[in-house]
Amino acid sequence: MSKTTTISVKEELVDLYLSNLDLITDRSSAILNRGRQAAIENFNLLGLPEAKSEKYKYSKIEPLFTQDLEKYFTPKDITFKIDDIFRCDIPEIGTDLALVLNGFYLPKGDKLKKLDNGVIYGSLAEASVKYPEIVSKHYNTIADNTSEGLVALNTAFIQDGVFIYIPKGVEMDRPIQIINLMMSDENLFVQYRNLVVMEESSKASIVICDHTLSVQKFLSNVVTEVVAKPNSNLELIKMQNEHNDSAQLSHTYVHQQRDSKVTTNTISLHGGFIRNNLNVLLDDVGCENNSYGLHLTDRTQHIDNYSFIDHAKPNCTSNELFKGIMDDQATGAFNGRILVRRDAQQTQAFQSNNNLLLTADAKMNTKPQLEIYADDVKCSHGATVGQLDMEAKFYMQARGIGEKEAKLLLMIGFAHDVVKKISIEPLRVRIDELVDKRLRGELSRCHNCPMHCC
Repeated sequence: MSKTTTISVKEELVDLYLSNLDLITDRSSAILNRGRQAAIENFNLLGLPEAKSEKYKYSKIEPLFTQDLEKYFTPKDITFKIDDIFRCDIPEIGTDLALVLNGFYLPKGDKLKKLDNGVIYGSLAEASVKYPEIVSKHYNTIADNTSEGLVALNTAFIQDGVFIYIPKGVEMDRPIQIINLMMSDENLFVQYRNLVVMEESSKASIVICDHTLSVQKFLSNVVTEVVAKPNSNLELIKMQNEHNDSAQLSHTYVHQQRDSKVTTNTISLHGGFIRNNLNVLLDDVGCENNSYGLHLTDRTQHIDNYSFIDHAKPNCTSNELFKGIMDDQATGAFNGRILVRRDAQQTQAFQSNNNLLLTADAKMNTKPQLEIYADDVKCSHGATVGQLDMEAKFYMQARGIGEKEAKLLLMIGFAHDVVKKISIEPLRVRIDELVDKRLRGELSRCHNCPMHCC
């Protein structure tokens, strides 16, 4: 009797890479190709994260890859007018716009723009050809391919994404907005890459919006690298608003140099399965990092936020605030680690994770961590998981506010602690409105999409 051989998910992905190697490499530049072989070898050793890993203890990754998902190695020709099917949730902010469809930069004409002030943004694949000296110097230099299997998988397969370059001394007067759209008539697995380079004394705001435009299942594995050079200032805001059959694995790597400031804020309005990894290296004196996050989950949605802030040098500051509101049978996790190295004296590091559970079935696992090897530091961390303040609710009801509205006001106030950290006023106001609608049950994912396919 012959034995049936079962191929593992890892082996299937390695075979997929090898059998499509020509398609993957022929359309890519030497810069994007140079790390592929080492990356696939690393992935073959590491595989997909397992639940026994402390970092992924509360998120099962492998089942996401066992779904029947199509993988495209060239852009699929989808004919449509973007304005006919998609209207941005935040149209008033006046941005320079970059569109990505199913992992490929969308415009078929000029895929790379250079503004009068020297700012470059557009397709990463195109930038690696037209500006090889910039891309080659920074691409794949800070992403962890040696211990993070999902990142190695991305590096092996990546073909496109968004490239943003802010020259020395340039201060952008309006944000750059990246809109990632998922749209297909088949279930789809996509991987793409973003590279942001902030030269010395530059300043910019970047807004990333994730949306699904069709009912199919989607799995995205995304890596973003941010290089913040001396005295640069970056605000990176991410809004996740995808449907319940979507899964997003997001990895953000930030390398900060002397006196740089980077603020990240991830607003997760909707999504079936979300895993956000944030890795920050404060690699010189005087760095400041602010990391914020807010998630609103219900039904059987799952979100897992992981952060690692590495204080490698003295006189640096980091602030973390992550909040969540969970309803129905939603599940979530927060794993935040702050490392203060031996030479990182006069470090200030603060971490807080607060969560509201609206039902007895909602579950949240939180693990704030401090690992300190220096003695001249100011550090704190804490976490709370609980229900709404009944005394505050009673106080509001005693003054004529109905019970439902009192609960809503308390939740809005709870969430606003994170939203108010956004410095772009039109965006901050708009996200406040979206949070309000989400909490009232009025906001489904892509509520502005005329397709109404949820």
